[in-house]
Amino acid sequence: MQNEIVIEELNTILRGSYMGVRSIEHYIQKINDDKLKQDFQFIQQEVKQDAQKLAERIQNLGGVPANSEGITGSMHSFVHKAMLSDEPNKIIEDAIKGIDNYGVEYSEEIVKGDLDPESKKIINEVIDGNRKHVEHLRGLLH
Repeated sequence: MQNEIVIEELNTILRGSYMGVRSIEHYIQKINDDKLKQDFQFIQQEVKQDAQKLAERIQNLGGVPANSEGITGSMHSFVHKAMLSDEPNKIIEDAIKGIDNYGVEYSEEIVKGDLDPESKKIINEVIDGNRKHVEHLRGLLH
């Protein structure tokens, strides 16, 4: 298995994690409720920790980890921030959609690729964490 392919797949997930951190920052800026803000801050911290794990794995494979969400992610972030609602339930729904689509489903597609067991284990941990975030957020909807 070529490390270059694994490194690029891990970097794709890493860039997505950076997009997630940025999106969560947008939510935090819009939220006035302290408890809800803390929930999003907790999720953001876990996403940052996942990004750190991915970066370390990339380095251990001899690669250079991405340090941002990339140009496409940056454009998405700009549009996302401009279109974000002020309503707490709409913010939560947007977060669920984003985490579920990118943090779970898209990441699962990458895991189907040519990953070594250690890289696959790390990505599966990231996906499981994202599933927990989605379930927690669903529990906050009212």
